[in-house]
Amino acid sequence: MTDDIWKRNEIESPCIKVCVIHPESRVCTGCLRTIDEITTWARMTPEERRTIMVALPTRAGLLRQRRGGRAGRLERG
Repeated sequence: MTDDIWKRNEIESPCIKVCVIHPESRVCTGCLRTIDEITTWARMTPEERRTIMVALPTRAGLLRQRRGGRAGRLERG
């Protein structure tokens, strides 16, 4: 008996369980997907998922290091 019935041939989620949305870019700092991509992932076709997976490595530059505290507020002000 094989497990072929239980295996699905689809692209797995890039989620690494570090789910924090960057406030300016609106991209998850863990998987680099947008909020829209995260919420529609389960309904996407394999081709749509593949396209996103290819684009993810290029998105790391969208996340700038946030400065906290007073220095961060003064910089924005």
